[in-house]
Amino acid sequence: MLKNIKYGTFLLALLIAASCKKPYSPVVKESVNNFLVVEGFINPGADSTFIKLSRTVQLADSAKVTAERGATVTVEGNGIGRPLTEISPGVYSGLPLNVDVSQKYHLRIRLANGKEYVSDEAEAKVTPPIDTVTFAVKPDGIIIYASAHDPSNKTRYYRWDYDETWMFHSKYASNFKVENGEVVPRPPAEQIYLCFANHTSSVVSLATTTKLTADVVSNAPITNISRTSEKISVRYSMMLRQYALTKEAFDFWENLRKNTENLGSIFDAQPSQISGNIHNVSDASEPVIGFISVSTMASKRVFIDREDINQNWVPQYPYDCREDSTLFKNPKTGSNDVNTFLIMGSYLPTFEIIANGSLKPVGYGRTSPECADCTLRGYRRRPAFWKDK
Repeated sequence: MLKNIKYGTFLLALLIAASCKKPYSPVVKESVNNFLVVEGFINPGADSTFIKLSRTVQLADSAKVTAERGATVTVEGNGIGRPLTEISPGVYSGLPLNVDVSQKYHLRIRLANGKEYVSDEAEAKVTPPIDTVTFAVKPDGIIIYASAHDPSNKTRYYRWDYDETWMFHSKYASNFKVENGEVVPRPPAEQIYLCFANHTSSVVSLATTTKLTADVVSNAPITNISRTSEKISVRYSMMLRQYALTKEAFDFWENLRKNTENLGSIFDAQPSQISGNIHNVSDASEPVIGFISVSTMASKRVFIDREDINQNWVPQYPYDCREDSTLFKNPKTGSNDVNTFLIMGSYLPTFEIIANGSLKPVGYGRTSPECADCTLRGYRRRPAFWKDK
């Protein structure tokens, strides 16, 4: 009896405590900031250097990137000064430097408003080749891995990024079109069934071999692709790029990775200030986002075909695709609906059997443009690097 009374008292107290809870919506004070963002690295070898300058934006702003235009950007060190040219808004590049990799280099940036920024001097790193880019089929998709090694044991810190391109198709094929009021076959040059799409990585992929005797990276995970993704519905390609880092650069990227990928619970890494190696010459307290490394780059391309993975996987289309019939003579209104709807993406003619057993076309099938026209979210132009199976 006493046990039941204690249990009842505890339950009552719990209900009272729950009923006293009030929703709390804290006022978030959004600070005004417009910090300089510097992306890229100095390539001392036979490839061009690309530096991207932009500005941070407020969370409520619709613009995603604000390019920093009209800057003077120069690679300096070992008695040289190599200017970079603005090749597109906020993107600066120059011819291959081909400088002494045993020396240290830094970046100098002078903005159009006169402010000047300099990165810390950094030693040049020579990146070893990528040994292999492989993938493994898992129940929920595929994982792509990279492997590399440095026989001289001088790399120890690695980073990867990539561009991915994939061929995909619309849900339905549009075999006809309306031209001058007539239904005509769609010529091969105007096909809108097969397209290409591409994406540049936004995740941070790192590895270190400091705890290993040999400087060998084996099957470092680069990215996951879901079994329902259109990326692997026909053919997929990745251009993987590898960079050797200094310890300071690795720590920067690791901190960035933790701040952007591992947040979500009290047990995850908590947000922290991301300190780079770029500074305002006149005001050291001004935050500047970015880290300039000096490193050559290694790259490798891989193709993954549909035949290489699970054939039972079905891509999930981003639209609710349905098919319907469009008739030359609408049974309710008597109107010719073909001319109205066919341009929305037709795929198959609709026939009826007449008295002599032959087929008479009475209309065409149709669907929404999104489900028949792949160019609405891709492009037909075949990439120069794309090769046949």
